[in-house]
Amino acid sequence: MPSSPSFDAVILGAGAAGLFCAAQAGQRGLKVLLIDHAVRVAEKIRISGGGRCNFTNQGLDLRAPQRHFVGANPQFARAALTRYTPAHFTQLLQRHGVAFHEKHKGQLFCDRSAEDVIALLLAECAAGGVQRWQPCAVKNVGFLPSSAGGESAGSYQIDTDRGPVQARSLVVATGGLSIPQIGASDLGYRLARQFGLPVVAQRPGLVPLTFDAATWAPWNALAGVALPVAISTGAGKKGRTTFHEDLLFTHRGLSGPAVLQISSYWQPGTPLSIDLAPGVALQDALRQAKARGSRKLLANELATWLPARLADAWAAQSPDWQRPICEASDRALSRLGEQLSHWQITPSGTEGYKKAEVTLGGVDTAALSQQTLEAKAQPGLYFIGEVVDVTGWLGGYNFQWAWASAAACAQALEPGR
Repeated sequence: MPSSPSFDAVILGAGAAGLFCAAQAGQRGLKVLLIDHAVRVAEKIRISGGGRCNFTNQGLDLRAPQRHFVGANPQFARAALTRYTPAHFTQLLQRHGVAFHEKHKGQLFCDRSAEDVIALLLAECAAGGVQRWQPCAVKNVGFLPSSAGGESAGSYQIDTDRGPVQARSLVVATGGLSIPQIGASDLGYRLARQFGLPVVAQRPGLVPLTFDAATWAPWNALAGVALPVAISTGAGKKGRTTFHEDLLFTHRGLSGPAVLQISSYWQPGTPLSIDLAPGVALQDALRQAKARGSRKLLANELATWLPARLADAWAAQSPDWQRPICEASDRALSRLGEQLSHWQITPSGTEGYKKAEVTLGGVDTAALSQQTLEAKAQPGLYFIGEVVDVTGWLGGYNFQWAWASAAACAQALEPGR
């Protein structure tokens, strides 16, 4: 009976991290097999950034890159992120002739299409002689230690629906649970547990927040209204997190960049604090309008600083605010200004993995090497990208973690003996 094919490394998952790791390892001369259960590679790249792929963020602070990431130990990401930087990836795009631009706060997007990034990754894989099995499901993974397999570091036996393969190293780049409709699975977490690695509980990240029907009734009609805000969660100077971004009202709750960002820090049962007119001292501004003798309805005056529909909805909450501003009491104006500057509202939940851009939690970084992403207690087993408990902010940081963790892993992989 012929023996199963043997590789230096088998990589599970043909997303951003898996493709990049395979390409980097292949170009180092390793024999690499890339396996994915989906028909097409890199679906998350394909749909990201409105189809233009926000592939990195040049605002990443290389002195403290971990500040743009969350997890049990964001400091873990530092080693990989400082060794493979946004500049490295943009140089790769330039070599492939992929045009790109900065859109907002350091976010870099393809000029044409996310397909350009996918084509680049596939070309890099081809240059490294990477073999791809796709679609191909993994049925079982086993490990033969050196005493049984005769190899110094042991080998992994991967049973797939295209037959068995073996490899000195197994790289898990299977992503998280977000967006199940494009093939997300829990395979990576199951493999981690199989080999004794701890896994931090998962939850949706970078996700819209929802509210119960009673809480949301006054705002349900505002779906589609957007405005810049300052949004915060947590308590105390050290425990409080704030983002200055755009907020979007939906039929079920709040979305937009501000809410996606804060969702990674929000804890169930805790309130959000939202300044709906950041940079404006609303209490003073309203009193000044009254002092001028303005005959405008209070809602119309508010529309100077807020979208008109939001101003109308807010004023409708109290009879004290449904009159010309010159007739409103100072107390009513102060209360209005205070509420708009410190809107306290508690979400009931999130839109879940179907709308989440990433998955919080994952393989515990305490069980991995910071330099190589190899499991400390399991030789030749690596975890990279979203499957690890490292989650970036909105704006290209998660893709940069994919490139950086993949590069760190690829440099550490060794040929079979």
